[in-house]
Amino acid sequence: MDLVRLSRYRPGMVTVNIHEAKTHLSRLLERVEAGERITIARAGRPVAELVPLRRTDMVWGGFEGEIEFDDADFLGEDPDVQALFEDYL
Repeated sequence: MDLVRLSRYRPGMVTVNIHEAKTHLSRLLERVEAGERITIARAGRPVAELVPLRRTDMVWGGFEGEIEFDDADFLGEDPDVQALFEDYL
């Protein structure tokens, strides 16, 4: 099956119908991973796009040394919060 059909809606993009997309999903995903954008169409009308994700890796400890707090601030009861709950008891 030829999956290299150019889209008439967006020049330079590839369009496949839903049946082709289901049949060749693995191949399509490989192309998307390589940076290609693929439009999925139903009866020739675009309904969805497969686009590469922009992955951002989380860096734990990125603010280390920039944020300071005292552990004592988190111990015990906070009178203001306690007062909020007492109104509902």
